[in-house]
Amino acid sequence: MSDGDRSKATEHEYDASPNVASERRYEVTSLGEAMLRLSVGAGRKLATTDSLDLHVAGAELNVCAALAGLGRRVGWFSRLPDNPLGQLILSRARGWGVDTERVVRTAEGRVGTYFIEFSSPPIPARVTYDRADSTFSKMEAGEIDWARLLDTRVLHLTGITPALGSNLQEVTRQAVARARERGLLVSLDVNYRSKLWQPAEAAEFLRPLMGEVDLLICGRNDARLLFGIDTLNEQELLDELRSHTDAPHVVITLGKEGAIAWSEGQVLRQQAIPVTVIDRIGAGDAFAAGVIDGLLEADLEGGLSIGAALAALTLAQHGDVISVGREEVGAVARLAGEPGTGVLR
Repeated sequence: MSDGDRSKATEHEYDASPNVASERRYEVTSLGEAMLRLSVGAGRKLATTDSLDLHVAGAELNVCAALAGLGRRVGWFSRLPDNPLGQLILSRARGWGVDTERVVRTAEGRVGTYFIEFSSPPIPARVTYDRADSTFSKMEAGEIDWARLLDTRVLHLTGITPALGSNLQEVTRQAVARARERGLLVSLDVNYRSKLWQPAEAAEFLRPLMGEVDLLICGRNDARLLFGIDTLNEQELLDELRSHTDAPHVVITLGKEGAIAWSEGQVLRQQAIPVTVIDRIGAGDAFAAGVIDGLLEADLEGGLSIGAALAALTLAQHGDVISVGREEVGAVARLAGEPGTGVLR
């Protein structure tokens, strides 16, 4: 299919019956926006800098790249302008081993960007978005090759995509509904972005979807802002978030304290791996990739360990994306101890 054909709004039919997992084209697919990240280091300001570091970024693409590094078959679906910046993003994604064949290309439009001023603690980094009216933000459900997107074992989505507009809320609803109809595993990372929508709006949209997923990932702060779960007790935090979903696997990230998870009756705890932080952006996506890798193996405990290792590797490098082999990830995980820290109850 040519780039021009892919840019047309066509509805693709698909067989609703579940495929045998080994016959599926992908192990994981995801749909979301990729942007260009332009940053200055600690001690420098955007207003006075004469140079910027350039990286390709985007939560869903970050997850896909990390999984591709682990040897997984992954497909990323998006919408990009057919210009040098869109080509740059596609080139980077392909270089990480991500299938981009069904990314919609358009003759006009723009790539979203965001700018970061890094700083040293306790001063937080400052993020400035310039993503309004990006090519991806105008994507409609009819442009998606549903047959290809759903030819997978796991469909991974985030709360960022529906925050970009009502059209992408409809895309997200359809993606979950079609995946459930086909019998796929669905992963949802809440990934709340305060600069994109208000907590009440995000909670209202996400609550129905949370009842339809197999894996729910949520940060402790997001649980507080969106669902009013305000407790320092990790077990209470987990129990209260579980009351909002029927997902058999629920993971709550706790920042420097690691993560706590519930997996089909077991409560698991994963410590974060200590590391000298170079760049904080993308660590959560790397962790999510490890958890999804564990979901594919029906081993969430092992996935938490892989996620912690991927997050540590991401924190210790420049840029949002980590794409390293399973051997290196395993070596970092082994240095931090055996997978997980056992069953709490």
